[in-house]
Amino acid sequence: MNNLPKSHPRYISLLQREKIVEGFRKGIVAPQGLIAQGRGEAFDYILGEKTTRPAKKAIKASACLFLLARHPVISVNGNAAALIGKQIIKLASAIGAKIEVNLFYRTEKRKEKIEKFLISLGAKKFLAKKTPHAIIPGLKSERRKVSQEGIFKADVVFVPLEDGDRTENLIKMGKKVVAVDLNPFSRTSQKASITVVDNVVRAVPLLIGLTRKIKNENKNKLKVSLKNYNNKKNLKETIAIIQKRLIKTSLLN
Repeated sequence: MNNLPKSHPRYISLLQREKIVEGFRKGIVAPQGLIAQGRGEAFDYILGEKTTRPAKKAIKASACLFLLARHPVISVNGNAAALIGKQIIKLASAIGAKIEVNLFYRTEKRKEKIEKFLISLGAKKFLAKKTPHAIIPGLKSERRKVSQEGIFKADVVFVPLEDGDRTENLIKMGKKVVAVDLNPFSRTSQKASITVVDNVVRAVPLLIGLTRKIKNENKNKLKVSLKNYNNKKNLKETIAIIQKRLIKTSLLN
């Protein structure tokens, strides 16, 4: 990564790619995670590689929800750890959340590698305690196995870089789910309580900053802000931005 010229117009994007590749070499990122990164990057191009106004509204709603939560948990997969490991730890500190590694392509070896990686970044005291597995009802993938004191107990779950099956089933369990997904058409985006359509490397630092800013605000004020947020409407606004950008680009060509 040290050889990447900062003057390159694709520097930030290339840096993210290198982090994912490095994570793969360390055994943190699954091979399928490389594909997921490319898919997300394509949507980021369409969004103009910037945090949109709807995304900022979703980030504000997410901050309010986290600060009102009793048992918030941050779910981490290999890509999230590789891309925003340090930021995940900062967010956990800001909202008093536990961190739990939960994987679709799960092996105990990779789970342990991700946990050790996060611990090396300073996350030891934030990791969910090792407790017997609980099972998310209705879910067949390896992601059904969760900590009893982590995701299973949580009232709010943060799922950066998620899959739709688990989001849907967590919602059925009565939990609130905050998702960061660059694809507004995905089942994750459509089913989540709050969807931030943005790149996690931009969204999470903004979320940390805003959470710290409003942390001491009156609870009723946070509840009002959250009540005024409409996820379906926000997704429609995001899709409208994508449509406008596609039309504009086609006219230029």
